[in-house]
Amino acid sequence: MKTAPVTIKDIARSLNISISTVSRALRGMPEIHPDTRSAVIRLAQELDYQPNQVAKNLVKSRTRTIGVIVPNLSYHYFSAMLNSIEEAALQAGYSVLVAQTNESYLRETTNIQNLLRSQVEGLIISLSRDTDNYAHVDRLVRKNVPLVLFDRYADNIDASKVIVDNYAASFKATEHLIEQGCRRIGFLAGPAHLLLSNQRVDGYRAAAAQHGVVAGGPYVLHCDYTQENTIVQTLAMMSLPNPPDGVVTISDRVAYPAIYAMKQKGLAIPDDVAIVSFNNEPVSAFFSPTLSSISQPIQEMAAETVRLLLRQIETTDATVPRETKIMETQLVVRASSLRTGYTLN
Repeated sequence: MKTAPVTIKDIARSLNISISTVSRALRGMPEIHPDTRSAVIRLAQELDYQPNQVAKNLVKSRTRTIGVIVPNLSYHYFSAMLNSIEEAALQAGYSVLVAQTNESYLRETTNIQNLLRSQVEGLIISLSRDTDNYAHVDRLVRKNVPLVLFDRYADNIDASKVIVDNYAASFKATEHLIEQGCRRIGFLAGPAHLLLSNQRVDGYRAAAAQHGVVAGGPYVLHCDYTQENTIVQTLAMMSLPNPPDGVVTISDRVAYPAIYAMKQKGLAIPDDVAIVSFNNEPVSAFFSPTLSSISQPIQEMAAETVRLLLRQIETTDATVPRETKIMETQLVVRASSLRTGYTLN
């Protein structure tokens, strides 16, 4: 449900002072008593007051615009999701404003404020790599700002979400490596606080435990998604006394530099090390070797994300229930994990 923004009048009423006093306090005018100015600023922050020249008209007007915040548009997954989100929004008569965080928590908070100032009617967000404090998102929830999270999220945020079953997908990827004869399996994970990554690590551990293969412990290393860090972590993993003969990576963007590092060590893929990844980027079908990867239903996820957001925007009911939509994935098997003498089950 779209709600009216906090105004100077609201602050004045709450503190039982005049509107002009609030205005002067927010502008730092010297004639305002310091205690009054502090009280005004403190309440403005608590209520998330945003100065806006057209705020008075917001309740009556419709911008029919939604904001989308993603970690990085150079990642194929997010650019593909954005394309599909925009298409679904356009079909519903909405336009899209886009911001990217470049994996920065600070940019994420700034992007949210900028989009709200631009009078978007709702937000679609995938959290940045560095985000481990969710107060800024919780504030949106408390203010009833229409919100849907996708891909990267946090369990304790009370918002609608569109995600995949990361645990099941990783279990499937790991089990495939086991079926190909791998007995020591590593995992190149994302940042240690990232829920999506931890869910995939959990699925990997469960599959390894069920089949009695070596995994976990020193075979799980965390990357920050950069090529340089991935290469360092891969070389560390492959320098273990008993290095893995199979590796699951958190994403294709991690898999590519990981494979480069393995080749630099003279390892043959998949005979020495079999690889399975996530996201099934288009280049995976042309990479050498072609990369086995988990494919996510991007168009369906985008359509569901927009549907859940518009349901909140276009209702007058303040108690729209939160929904979590969990989408199924598909393992696309290619040369990086297919070993001689083994076949697909």
